Amino acid sequence: MLKEIRPAVVLLVALTIVTGLVYPLGMTGIAGVLFPVQAQGSLIEKDGKVIGSALIGQAFTSDRYFHGRLSATTAPDPQDATKSVAAPYNAANSGGSNLGPTSKALAERIAADVEALKKDNPGAAVPVDLVTTSASGLDPDISPAAALFQVLRVAKARGLPENRVRALVEAQIKGRTLGLLGEPRVNVLELNLALDGLTS
Repeated sequence: MLKEIRPAVVLLVALTIVTGLVYPLGMTGIAGVLFPVQAQGSLIEKDGKVIGSALIGQAFTSDRYFHGRLSATTAPDPQDATKSVAAPYNAANSGGSNLGPTSKALAERIAADVEALKKDNPGAAVPVDLVTTSASGLDPDISPAAALFQVLRVAKARGLPENRVRALVEAQIKGRTLGLLGEPRVNVLELNLALDGLTS
């Protein structure tokens, strides 16, 4: 019996070492050499202090800043661990709201958000990514249309010429990866940092 079990145990231990230790450590080392910034989390620093990551969105609520895509992530309620509370961009609980197109609650929330956003930029169509959440709840980017839609509000709140803020947004637009993957996008944190630099 031991003769039959021994090869299975040896194979299990060998594969555990190779796939559980050697391979992950090797890939981590290679990534650290070839892509050092990305391997460290694509961290963004300001004045020597880490203020965020280019990969994870942040909640900006002031009219003086561009707002990112909505986040449906949650966290345990500090008052009652059996319940959860909204915690935008909670990387420990990445996920969407799971509300589908037939959800009345989703339709009502989107309609209310659209009406609120129309006050910021009357007459302009509200980009869909300003009123919907991403599947991860951590999306750091918005579409160029979503960023341009907010120019009027941000320029007014900061007392800046609209064309100056619009030019800043256009300078922050990133194209498709390798010219074909994904869609053009604007990183909200990077755009807001550039905006702060514009006014200082």
